[in-house]
Order: sequence, then C-alpha cells, then structure tokens
Amino acid sequence: MPIRIPDNLPARKTLEEEGVNVMDSSRAARQDIRPLEIGLLNLMPNKERTETQFSRLIGATPLQVNLSLVRITDHQAKNTSEEYLKTFYQTWDEVRGRKFDGFIVTGAPIAHIPFEEVRYWNEMLEIMAWTRTNVHHTMFICWGAQAALHHFHGVRRYRMEEKAFGVFRHRIVGPRSPFLRGMSDSPMIPVSRYNDIERTSVGDDLEVLIDSDVGLCMLGAKEGRSVYFLNHLEYDNRSLADEYERDVKAGLDPALPANLFPEGDASLEPENRWRSHAHLLFQNWINEIYQSTPYELEAIGR
Repeated sequence: MPIRIPDNLPARKTLEEEGVNVMDSSRAARQDIRPLEIGLLNLMPNKERTETQFSRLIGATPLQVNLSLVRITDHQAKNTSEEYLKTFYQTWDEVRGRKFDGFIVTGAPIAHIPFEEVRYWNEMLEIMAWTRTNVHHTMFICWGAQAALHHFHGVRRYRMEEKAFGVFRHRIVGPRSPFLRGMSDSPMIPVSRYNDIERTSVGDDLEVLIDSDVGLCMLGAKEGRSVYFLNHLEYDNRSLADEYERDVKAGLDPALPANLFPEGDASLEPENRWRSHAHLLFQNWINEIYQSTPYELEAIGR
C-alpha cells in the first residue's frame, strides 16, 4: 500500500520519481481498510527536505499510511514560507485533539541551547505529555530524542570536545528488539551532533539498542511506548555533504565528514551506505505499530 500525503506537496514529485507509491485522497477513500495515522512534528529549518526524507521511508511500507505534517504553533520558520506552512502543515494546537498510531519528533538545530531556554520548550513539554495519551508509539530523533530522554528519563547530555560528523560503524546491542529485526551486526549510520548523553545517567527504564565508539545511538523505553534515535538514518546522500559545504562557505573550517566521500575526496559524490538499514528500521517500526495499535483509533490512550 502507498503513503497518503497532501496532493500538491512538493515532496510528491520526488517520491514518485524514486518509485515510492503515493496515493491521492480519492483512491484512499475507495480502500476498505483503516490506514495508520502517523504524524511528523518537523522542527528542522528546511521543512521540505526533512518531510521528503521521512516520507520516503514511511512510504515504503505495504500498509496504507496517512501522514500528517505538524509544526510548532508559535514559531516563525526562517527557511520556509508561512504560505507553505499554512498549505501543508497543521499546528500543534490544531492536532492536539487527535489520536495517532505513530508520531515522529525530528531534530532541531538548537543543541547549544539549554532545554529550558528553548523558546518553544513549554509547548514541547505539552507535546511530550500528549504523546503518552494520544499516540500509540513515538519515535524521537536527534534533538527530539535528547529532549525526551531528558524529560521522561532524567538522562543528562553534555557537549563533546569535537563534533561527531560522518558515517560511522555502529553495534547492534539489542538484537531481540523488534525494531532492529533483519539489521546487520554493524550498520553504518550518519552522525552529526555536538552533544552526547552521559551513559551513567541511563537508568533501568531504558534499554540501549544501538551503540558506537562515537556515542550512543538508539535507546528504547522498556514500557514500550517510545524509542529514541540520536543519529540520522533518515538522511539522504547529500545531507552531510551539504552541511559540510555550508560550513566551509561560512569559514568554519570543518573537518571532512568521516567515511562519506569515496577515497575521502570531497569532489566526488557521497556514497549512501545506510539506506537499507533506514528502510529496515522504519518498516519494523511501522509493522510493530500495525500489530499492536487498537483497531479503533479513538481507543488509543485508554
């Protein structure tokens, strides 16, 4: 089954060119099944790129999915027009009364700011509490994962001496997790962050699922309602390369992303060494939601 997204969303053309099966509203209405309702709280500046990355992975499932794009209510995006946001996004205030089978909270480029000083932190607190009553399962990514680990589990983060930047070998340490079904023992995963979390602050209410020499990658809540992914399997081929080139132009003298360019040559096109694991993670996540979510959407949270 395909993914259902707004008919005129720019990501549609990209996804269709890649062979992702995209469904329009009229076709969806003719299928006599309940689609999964998945929301994406997009906190990234480049909304279009991020929504395309996640739609690509969610749209590969054999199930029908309705994807709702969500944004912070009172926050002015710097890189996305208000007209675009009003056309394709709903605000948190507009979706707070809804129920979702799955919900994704993305990263945000605010890792240098203490959580409580983030301008929309109070709204984030409301959203995180809401995921416990209105969402069957939540996936928190990067800054979203750090924020949720801090809020729900008291996990502490710290600033690393150097930015972890590149594509690094990771270790599957929770092979029995249904979210990691089919993954190889040592997948390559894109990393781009200045912060790590203190291992000593990870309590018994969490299970480490993926680890690496550059920091923890994925943790699961033992109560079974959320997972926390600190890195970026959703990235496309150019994500790290574009970030590197942006920093070069800004005169920041960044290090070359590790293990990204063939032969370490930034003039060559990056190799995607993580795509299959990205699809596995999201298909496993969606399958687990499908297997366990209530048939009646309104029963979620009861």
